[in-house]
Amino acid sequence: MRSVMSVSFPEQISHELESFAVETGRSKSDIIKESVALYLWDVRFNSLKKSMTRRAKKVGIVTEEDVFKALS
Repeated sequence: MRSVMSVSFPEQISHELESFAVETGRSKSDIIKESVALYLWDVRFNSLKKSMTRRAKKVGIVTEEDVFKALS
């Protein structure tokens, strides 16, 4: 199922998006869909990383070497 959304951009971003779409031969919609998906993945990943870093520090894992020792 798809959901249609209307998004407004500042004029500069709109022009850059249009230019990029023409340069790459892609639709603006595809570029926006990919950009939002990558952004959401990045936000989730960084949140998980932050949470795991706090947990790791609590148990004394602070370096990559510590990680390898804990996994070995």
